[in-house]
Amino acid sequence: MFDKEKFKDTLKENRGLYITAISILLAMILLVAAVAATNRAGQTKPTPDNTTTTTTTTKKPDPTPDDPTSDVGSKLPVFSLPVSGKLSGVHDSELQVFSPTMNDYRVHLGIDVLAPEGEPVCAVADGTVAQIWEDVRMGQCIAIQHAGDAVSVYKNVSAELPEGIIEDAKVKAGQQIATVGSTAMVEIADESHLHFEMTVGGLEVDPLEYFSAKDVETLSKDTVYEENTSTDK
Repeated sequence: MFDKEKFKDTLKENRGLYITAISILLAMILLVAAVAATNRAGQTKPTPDNTTTTTTTTKKPDPTPDDPTSDVGSKLPVFSLPVSGKLSGVHDSELQVFSPTMNDYRVHLGIDVLAPEGEPVCAVADGTVAQIWEDVRMGQCIAIQHAGDAVSVYKNVSAELPEGIIEDAKVKAGQQIATVGSTAMVEIADESHLHFEMTVGGLEVDPLEYFSAKDVETLSKDTVYEENTSTDK
């Protein structure tokens, strides 16, 4: 016969064990629920066509030099020639050309514009003087930072610079920043000229592609020397 009083006594004696077992069971249920929730959160939500959603990044188009809607800081400005003269050397990062000074062949990463020593060299666009340095091969050099992540570099200029042309100085397009010199040891055998380079987005570019067609056309005529040698008829 079932002894009710004895059963109660047994429950009282094992109450602590039962409570512990129930607590463990509840903890396991909570743990399983937490793991399931984490797994659901980490899964990629499917789209209606049963494909997973992905995030794509569209690369911003490179700025163009002739964009009429250019805004400062993101688009390239309009560039003007740094000096008047005749083109004597072109940009070519692959074809090696002969260097009379070094008596060897090497690539030419800029353009050379023939001009008398002392001829004004001007900033090709508004910008900030980023660096002025003396290069053991290319002599006195100036780098100007422009909008559109463009940098113009003027080499073989005279060591003496105009007042106010220092690093971090703001310059305007057409403002004189130097004069043509003869400080480039690797081009000392060439005629007096400015060696000019440009980078856009950190990459070397052909400066002629960033000047107007009219400006490039003037480089085919030695206007400076023609004026110096012309005679009245």
